[in-house]
Amino acid sequence: MSRSIILSTIIALTLVAGVSGCQSGKKQQNKSADNEKKSASIQQNEEDLLAGTHRAVCYSGFRSGQHPDRGDGAVLPSDEEILEDLQIISQDSLFNLIRLYDSQHNSASVLRIIDEHDLPIKVMLGIWLKAELSNHEGCAWLNDPIPQEVLDQNNVDNQAEIQRGINLANQYADIVAAVNVGNEALVDWNDHLVETDSVIAYCRKVKMAIDQPVTVAENYEWWAAHGEKLAGELDFIAIHIYPVWEGKDIDEGLSYSIENVQKVRDALPNSTIVISEAG
Repeated sequence: MSRSIILSTIIALTLVAGVSGCQSGKKQQNKSADNEKKSASIQQNEEDLLAGTHRAVCYSGFRSGQHPDRGDGAVLPSDEEILEDLQIISQDSLFNLIRLYDSQHNSASVLRIIDEHDLPIKVMLGIWLKAELSNHEGCAWLNDPIPQEVLDQNNVDNQAEIQRGINLANQYADIVAAVNVGNEALVDWNDHLVETDSVIAYCRKVKMAIDQPVTVAENYEWWAAHGEKLAGELDFIAIHIYPVWEGKDIDEGLSYSIENVQKVRDALPNSTIVISEAG
């Protein structure tokens, strides 16, 4: 039986029948019943939750004036700032699962600090993939072709990033709950496009080297339309759903999100689903 698991600060699909917008009377009852019907085939079991929780948040920790390497070096949070963030996340906000987007210095620091301070946080670790194809014709903000020498160097950088992710997953095996290989590197509008077959090869390499589940994070539309081949290689699929970006208001957001997940479920009925970005 196919099941879903959730990584989201916004939505817990097990609870959708009890959530509604600011409506009343028969209209509210009808919408609640409709939501319950739509969510029936994507309900998850508790044992399927990633790290045993649906309370999760994406985290980078960069504050004003700080940033990852943009080509001229990074400005990174201090250990003290990261610890302050993680204490707020785990103790005040009660999130016990965070998503990191790469395996570079800042993510390594986050894992080390979780370990050193024995914080009750698990991590979905990211491996960031740079462009291996120039998508200047498909990406609205990429005006010029990416030079071939840059693409070649990106391929080298991606190999190093993959190895860093493998090393961190093994070093912090009790903290890293899953590893995500590539974030929106496959959708046709991005600026860091990578071929699906290359992503599959990278996932196979990671799966052979670690014990944790391996996934790829992509927009729900991409998964529904193009995801069958890649999904077959993964332990679960990580999907992004953004009703606000698609013009939905608060009254439509939840039901539309459920429709997004259902679209992926219909296309990939045998895949376990994690919502890795939502809002």
